Amino acid sequence: MNHEQEERNHPRIFEPFALILTIVTSVFGAIIGMQIVTTLGVTPNTAIIGALIAMLIARIPLTIFKKYKSIHRQNLVQTAISSATFGAANSLLIPIGIPFLMGKTELILPMLFGAALAMFVDARILYKLFDSKLFPASGTWAPGVATAQSILAGDKGGKRAGLLGIGTAVGIVGSFLHIPMSAFGVAFIGNIWALTMFGIGLMIRQYSVPWFGVDVNQLYIAHGIMIGAGIVALIQVAILIFGKQKKSTKSSNAEVAATLDAAVDESLLTRPINEAKRALGFGFVIYLVIALIIATTGGLLTHMSPGMFIGFLFFAAFAAFVHELIVGIAAMHSGWFPAFAVAFITLLIGMMVGFPPVALALLAGFSAATGPAFADMGYDLKTGHILRGNGKDKEFEIAGRKQQYVTSMIAFGVALLTVIVTYKGYFAQHLVPPIDAVYVSTIKAGASGDVALKLLMWAIPGAIIQLIGGPNRQLGVLFATGLLILTPYACWAVLSGILIRIIWLKAKGKEAETSMSILAAGFIAGDALFSFFNSVFKIGK
Repeated sequence: MNHEQEERNHPRIFEPFALILTIVTSVFGAIIGMQIVTTLGVTPNTAIIGALIAMLIARIPLTIFKKYKSIHRQNLVQTAISSATFGAANSLLIPIGIPFLMGKTELILPMLFGAALAMFVDARILYKLFDSKLFPASGTWAPGVATAQSILAGDKGGKRAGLLGIGTAVGIVGSFLHIPMSAFGVAFIGNIWALTMFGIGLMIRQYSVPWFGVDVNQLYIAHGIMIGAGIVALIQVAILIFGKQKKSTKSSNAEVAATLDAAVDESLLTRPINEAKRALGFGFVIYLVIALIIATTGGLLTHMSPGMFIGFLFFAAFAAFVHELIVGIAAMHSGWFPAFAVAFITLLIGMMVGFPPVALALLAGFSAATGPAFADMGYDLKTGHILRGNGKDKEFEIAGRKQQYVTSMIAFGVALLTVIVTYKGYFAQHLVPPIDAVYVSTIKAGASGDVALKLLMWAIPGAIIQLIGGPNRQLGVLFATGLLILTPYACWAVLSGILIRIIWLKAKGKEAETSMSILAAGFIAGDALFSFFNSVFKIGK
């Protein structure tokens, strides 16, 4: 099938062989995700691996496999494996590990059921918000760009393939030398203001102790700033949804402003704001229902008064709702999402409210289940958006996006079945995601009034920074994201990448952006490939 035919009729996931391949790759992705999150505490980005598998399948000399020369079929394969990886590891295994470590094994199945529902709803909401004003397809979504460029390079070859190959080689070598090449690559693609604040946050987190004798993590500075920035970000989202449209009044520096703010041309969007409103309203109501299911099946009625029970339901639904938006914003702008940390903030606030330990365990698991599927689907839909011509044919774009969404839902279903079959074996060996131990130890220790005071104090500068940056730059959320992530030398990778990008653009002009983004995609792809195979190699030892 040639690309002209594909553009008229997007491949469908329910073609018999496509469905079988989706199920097989989803099982593979789910096992990888669970194995690596329990042994190393992180979840690898398997989208690049999925793209490579699809490219290899296309080269098998049998008629049935030749269809996979289609970049759109390759996109569906990478969507499946990526969704299953994050679904099994982040959205399912992390939540059920919390009650296991607390010794409340009777809560595992209620938590698994609630987390699974949250995962499906999470992905549904992103699908309905993608390419709206809130989460435009033109957003950075850097890992999605890297996957798309890898698939296009395999398809088209030529200069594009050469640049991607150089970038990938540099990414692999850099990762081998312990340089965070994903951070370096993102600096060439994303919003300069947002990434500068992200880099500064990373720097303060790494050097706060040696430079200032202060641990921003132990003093809850990062958490407080994220709370303040998150509250303002939520208000900004509400204004974008419910505020009246104003005519643009650009200054004489219009071109610079447009470049830095990544202004969205609403006429090009495929999701109207009314559809986004309905999706968010639907999301909150469904989260409320899921919170009720988790709370009743988890036996919380015996631990709480009726008033506190109702309060827990609304708090849990609101926390899950906010968690996915904050994680989504961070993922779109930086390519990193602080899902563990934001769920931890939810837990801290729940402790201050005074919820009992059993409720806190369910709250932490429910919050952790939302966000990862949201962010990962954003990356996958960005990949598809680029492969489908950046939305030039709206009808084809919408058709392809729907096929990706259905593929993800199948992959999540496979991930759920894989977790149901295997979780007892993992827990029997005491293989539990390390972050769960942090949640459980925090619940057992309890939160003091001193923690509340620190969070409140640092929420104020977080709110101010977010307010100054506005909804396009997201300075506060990105600054807090950097403060919450401890990756050695990532700050230098981001800030040096931004500096090189500015110098390069001044020297070469706007035409340099395409080659720069392809190289950057290679850096990110190389980092993902090295991290994946290094993780698997370590596991095999």
